[in-house]
Amino acid sequence: MAEVIKIGLTGLPGSGKTSTLLKLIEMLEEEGKTVGGMITEPITEGGKRTGLQIVNRITGERGRLAHISIESRYMFGKFGVDLTALEGVGVRALEQAASEADIVVIDEVGKLEVESEPFVEAVKDVLDMDKPVLLTLHKKSRNPLLQDIRKRDDVRILEVTPINRSLLPYKVMKLMKGQLW
Repeated sequence: MAEVIKIGLTGLPGSGKTSTLLKLIEMLEEEGKTVGGMITEPITEGGKRTGLQIVNRITGERGRLAHISIESRYMFGKFGVDLTALEGVGVRALEQAASEADIVVIDEVGKLEVESEPFVEAVKDVLDMDKPVLLTLHKKSRNPLLQDIRKRDDVRILEVTPINRSLLPYKVMKLMKGQLW
């Protein structure tokens, strides 16, 4: 049996990692695949970005991960971070996707997310499964989890750039079709 494909999308902030992942999800669902896991979406208020929320792809459950009104020892730019949202919505989304989805997505494994031990363990559990995984990764973090993911033989890392981000979903689909369909 062919090895199950796991792909990490990395790139600089603003390079289009999440947009690339969302396009991939759309294409996979058009192929009839069930995609589960967690994605992040911006929170905008009055036309301004005021935070970031986590969304469970299967249930639609949402949690406020970061917001200008959150006071926290963890900061993401001007946003305070609520790790309980990550540990609730995010970890539950990964556990549910592990049992119910054809493909698991994780957006994103970054500097803030790795501060949560339950999230780190959930990511490791998903990566150890015999199931396709698509994840976005912070490009420069030296966190042990991110370094471990980059070193894994079963994870292929692709860099998203403004130049390749429109074609990259098609390349990934081609890679996945060689293994899934």
